Order: sequence, then C-alpha cells, then structure tokens
Amino acid sequence: MKKITLIIGLLFICMSNSNAQSKRLLFKTAFGEFKVVLYDFTPNHRDLILKSIKDTVYQGALFNRIIENFVVQGGEHDIDIERREAVDPQHRKPRLAAEFDQRAFHKIGALGAGRDGNPEKASFLNQIYFVVGKKVSSADLDSLEIKKGIKYSKKQRKEYLAHGGQPRLDHDFTVFGEIYQGLDVILKISQVKTDQQDFPLEKVPFSIVEIKE
Repeated sequence: MKKITLIIGLLFICMSNSNAQSKRLLFKTAFGEFKVVLYDFTPNHRDLILKSIKDTVYQGALFNRIIENFVVQGGEHDIDIERREAVDPQHRKPRLAAEFDQRAFHKIGALGAGRDGNPEKASFLNQIYFVVGKKVSSADLDSLEIKKGIKYSKKQRKEYLAHGGQPRLDHDFTVFGEIYQGLDVILKISQVKTDQQDFPLEKVPFSIVEIKE
C-alpha cells in the first residue's frame, strides 16, 4: 500500500511539473507503456531525441544497463560507442553540449542523457537513462552541496527528501525530461535480474513514438 501511495504521489508531482512543456513521448515496452515530457528549457537535448525518433534510432532499442535503486539505461551502450569510435579513421567523438538547469534534476522518473568522462560533461547522442533512485537525507544533500559547490533549491530538497532520487548526478549529467504517466513501469524494469556487469539476463526492448495531440 505504501509503495502504491508513493507512486501515485510521484505521478501527481510529475504531472503538475509537466503541463507547460510542449513535447511528449510514449515509450512502449513488454512491461507496459509510459509517457515522458521533454523540457523546453533543455532544447538541444529535446530536439536531438525527437530527431533520433524520426531517424528510427530508438526503434527496437534495448534497456541494456539496469541497476536497481539507481538507473535504467538504454540506447547505445558505452562499450559499443567506445568500439565504434575506436575504429573511426577520422577519430570523431560526437557529443552534445551539456544543458544544466535548476529546474531539471535527478528525481525519480527523470530522463537523462548518458555520457563518458569528457571534461565538458557533454552527452552521448544515442544513450538515455531514467532515474529510479533511492532514499536521500538532508545530510546527503548538505554533503553534496559542499562537494559539488552547488546549492539545492527548496523545491529540489523537498522532492529529494520526500521521494528520493540520485542527487549526486546533478550538474554532471543533463536531465531533459521526466515520466509523467506510467512510472510504475520503469520501476518494474529496474527490478529485472542482471549479470555482474548490469546487463539484463533477458532482453528488455523498447520503442519510442512522439505523442501528437
């Protein structure tokens, strides 16, 4: 009952935060469907995933790195990106510049862009993740503020303390959207059994379509 109440509460919060944004996506999986709103204040990441959908990048894609209480990651895997770039004769490593915004943070259900260890914190072009998170304390946030040299807003603190998330990823990875319907689906996926390298033991495919209403 407590878990159901938490999910309903999170969905309500997500819906209240997503009303002003203009682009929405539908994710289809064997575990069910869920809906995502893209933030207009991270326009480059918003436009990139919309273009990727039209280019069929995410049709038949996989959630290929799953860590319970952390993230569900999908699209092109780090290993595949590294291999592809290693054999590129022109040594290209295309990335998208980070878009950090105070309104976009790693609460449960947040949609982020994966990246490697580049100093600019620029994003991979074809890798995304969803935060499934864990409990967060005031001490955690205080420590991260000192370590990262940032300041969490009252809204961020309230969200993290009430529902959890992954605040240690803030200002290191770009968040550009959030789940506003079907959060329970990604939470189910986060519990899929994996091997020691976080690969799911059974494939977890997904596809994305833009919602046009």
